[in-house]
Amino acid sequence: MQEASSLDELRLQLAPAVASAAVFDGWTPEAVRQAALAEGIDPALAAYAFRDGPMAMISAWIAHVDAAMTLAVGGDALSNMPIRERIRRLVSARLEAVAGLEEALTRALSIMAMPQNLAASARLAWHSADVMWRLAGDTATDYNHYTKRAILGSIYAATLHVFARDASEGKAETRAFLDRRIEGIIRFEKAKAQFVRRPEERFSVTRMLGRIRYPAR
Repeated sequence: MQEASSLDELRLQLAPAVASAAVFDGWTPEAVRQAALAEGIDPALAAYAFRDGPMAMISAWIAHVDAAMTLAVGGDALSNMPIRERIRRLVSARLEAVAGLEEALTRALSIMAMPQNLAASARLAWHSADVMWRLAGDTATDYNHYTKRAILGSIYAATLHVFARDASEGKAETRAFLDRRIEGIIRFEKAKAQFVRRPEERFSVTRMLGRIRYPAR
């Protein structure tokens, strides 16, 4: 195994093994120790890399999922798909990367929901949504850039909660939930496009009130 050249690389290298250990040990120093032993890494070095605690472990795991998704559906893999299918494929790739680790995922979601971790969790969700939209081909730089990422981040977070407890065959409940939410994104984007069309075509409250007060003759 190639030796990591920085602590960031080491955390990323150990992240999948830490997540696997977290199924049994939670996001704890023991999970880090078990991961280090499994990967042939000095446990003391691994403990130092994750000295900031559970959120450092979870952040590394999310970075690993970002990388796994990019590897699975990056490049031209999405180029000929409609936008709804691109988003579906991207989220599905993330879910495939955490499949079999539902217990670790449940524990991670609980830790991320703690008040002291909400800001860091929001930043992680935003970054993952940004990666997804960029892979989907989004180049928006105006307010659309922010609304798209906020909406997708919230949908992905909700889908993770469904996925973590989904006992249906083939995660059918999760797929159905995701499909409904993606259709919601598409409807919202279409409605937003109507709302922000050419200025002369927009509905104007001021114009309407003016016509009420001074009706056309």
